[in-house]
Amino acid sequence: MTKIAFSATSPADLRRWLESHAHEALMTTRYLPKRYEEMIGGSLFWIFEHTLIGRSPIKGFEQREDGRWHIRLEPVLIPILSKPKRAHQGWRYLTDADAPRDLVDGETAGDTIPPKLARELTRLGLV
Repeated sequence: MTKIAFSATSPADLRRWLESHAHEALMTTRYLPKRYEEMIGGSLFWIFEHTLIGRSPIKGFEQREDGRWHIRLEPVLIPILSKPKRAHQGWRYLTDADAPRDLVDGETAGDTIPPKLARELTRLGLV
């Protein structure tokens, strides 16, 4: 599943928000995904500046009193190999084949293409 890191000002800001929650971070969505059962144990991939930048494992889904749903997340941002991704409203499914890999030990986000450069290279058809 992909979602824009809407109010985050940077990937570090998103990481701080996630890690500020002790046991789980809650994202709110209007509708329960139809494939919610298969998504539990999967990940929510975060989009920042048109680039997938990290993922947070999905613990489950919980309905709120107002009828909306919480997406229950592990309060971590796992770094991934950055990948261009167009912005969208709400969330979208992401296939396993399209999901970027986690960064390995010793590899840093600085070893990958910066989001703005990746976006421009994609626009030019080079990535």
